[in-house]
Amino acid sequence: MTGHENINYIEFPAADLSATKQFYNKVFGWVFADYGPDYIAFANSGVDGGFYRSDKTSSVANGAALVVLYSKNLIKTEQRIVASGGKIIKPVFSFPGGKRFHFSDPSGNELAVWSEQ
Repeated sequence: MTGHENINYIEFPAADLSATKQFYNKVFGWVFADYGPDYIAFANSGVDGGFYRSDKTSSVANGAALVVLYSKNLIKTEQRIVASGGKIIKPVFSFPGGKRFHFSDPSGNELAVWSEQ
C-alpha cells in the first residue's frame, strides 16, 4: 500500500541492465520487468524501483543517498555479493546497533547491507 508522502520508488543508473538483473536476482531475489531497451523495474526488494541505462554511478563519494539493505546473516550476504560479481568497497564495521558493509554492484552503484549481528 502506498503511504501519502512516503518513499515509494527508487531509481538507479546502470550501464549493463542484463548484468544488473542477474546480480540482484541472484543475490537478493529481486524480480524484474523490462520496459524497453533502457529501463528495468524491480520488485520484491522492500520498496519498488528501477534501473535506467546510464554510464553514471550512484555513490556516497559523489553525493548520492546511500540505500541500506537488511540481512539476517551479514557474512552469507557478503559472500553471495562477491560470488555474483559485486565488490566490497567498505569492509564490515561496527556501528551503534549492529554491523554493516558497503558494496558496489556490476554497474558500480554503492549500496550497504547491515545486520544486528
